[in-house]
Amino acid sequence: MLYISLRQYEYVCAIGCHGSLSVAAQHLNVSQPALSTALTRVEEHLGHPLFTRRRGAAMALTPQGRRFIEQAEALLNDAARIEASETPAPGMTQLRLGCFTDLAPFLLAPALHHLRIAFPNLAISYVAASFEGLLNSMIDGQIDIAITYDLTMDAGFTRAKLFDSKPKALMSPDHPLASTDGVTLTDIAIHPLILSTEGLSAQHILGLFRRMGLRPTVAHRAASLEIQRSLAAHGEGIGISYASPPSSISYDGRLLVGIPITDPDAAESVVLARHGTGPADPTIDLAERVLQDGLQQD
Repeated sequence: MLYISLRQYEYVCAIGCHGSLSVAAQHLNVSQPALSTALTRVEEHLGHPLFTRRRGAAMALTPQGRRFIEQAEALLNDAARIEASETPAPGMTQLRLGCFTDLAPFLLAPALHHLRIAFPNLAISYVAASFEGLLNSMIDGQIDIAITYDLTMDAGFTRAKLFDSKPKALMSPDHPLASTDGVTLTDIAIHPLILSTEGLSAQHILGLFRRMGLRPTVAHRAASLEIQRSLAAHGEGIGISYASPPSSISYDGRLLVGIPITDPDAAESVVLARHGTGPADPTIDLAERVLQDGLQQD
């Protein structure tokens, strides 16, 4: 995490160049208090002063301040070149992968496996998060590419489809619908539902019912897929999930069944997403192809 912004580097360099807060503030067209506050925060973070301050004399750089400004000026020059696209960015040394929480138990480990084979010299990190967490992290540049459902992303995101995921209705073996080969949303709507506490996930499922004019009753909001499965196995309602483990036993040892939901509109795409619609970094571009080939085959 960057604790000193490029703007703060610029402010400190201007003070060093002009030797005065007032002159530097005038040069940058900012207020002197704003400049003084920025300098104080930088020095507090570094733990040592960058300037000596004497009444009636110009602000003089300390030895640490001189080294700091030399490095800061080099950083600002590099940032300017990157922003102007005058020189190509250096090759990536790390790749940061994100994965939607419910998909992580199924896709995260295979994704890491394929990436580490393809990029043996690249440091690969990951985070499993909610829809909102993934979107914000991609926008903030904390995640390079994410595995998620094709939901809630606007035109500022680029998406590549991996596969379509079809939901299942989770219920106890003695449920009236448990003996069928497939169920529709209309069949399910008259029974209590068990949905996720993940807001966008629940909104999406309820939206499927609303488009058909159905108003089901939500009996529970489960904080995890396994809690949802346990509640369904105990007859607390029907859980609806796109991520369904192959096991027919919940964590607490109760039997449950997963019946495919046959409505065509209920299918949802699992995608690779990144923020930005321009050309991707070559490493991210290759990572996307690796994950498409690997996860589609898995």
